[in-house]
Amino acid sequence: MLAQILIAHDGSDNARKAFDFALELTARVGARLRMICVEEELPRHAEVIDEFREEKDRADSYFGQLADHCRTRAALHSVSLETVILPGHAVRVIGDYIEQNNVDLLIIGFTGHSRIYEHIWGGTAHNLTGTVRCNVLVVK
Repeated sequence: MLAQILIAHDGSDNARKAFDFALELTARVGARLRMICVEEELPRHAEVIDEFREEKDRADSYFGQLADHCRTRAALHSVSLETVILPGHAVRVIGDYIEQNNVDLLIIGFTGHSRIYEHIWGGTAHNLTGTVRCNVLVVK
């Protein structure tokens, strides 16, 4: 039984496809739907705290707008969507979130906004399928 479904969303086209699939599945099975966005691009060595805040505000704005948009779309399907935006390395952050929240199914896009090698299979998607402790559905 699927009680909790988590969609990892980075704003990419494949993540949007995965989100659409997650919405339909959640509406069918009556599960709880959560969405996680991970801010990976924060500066590692901000020399001034204001520089760090500016970068974080930009990332929060992008993912905040994405979360608002997704909550609106979910409401149109009579699905309540909980969203969380966390900083860090996507694979580690998502894996920790899954363990802390007893997620039954992770839904992810095949590729996302990532580096070079991921044109074949997204590095984050590939790493998540082998490391998280729940079922994973990869949407292509």
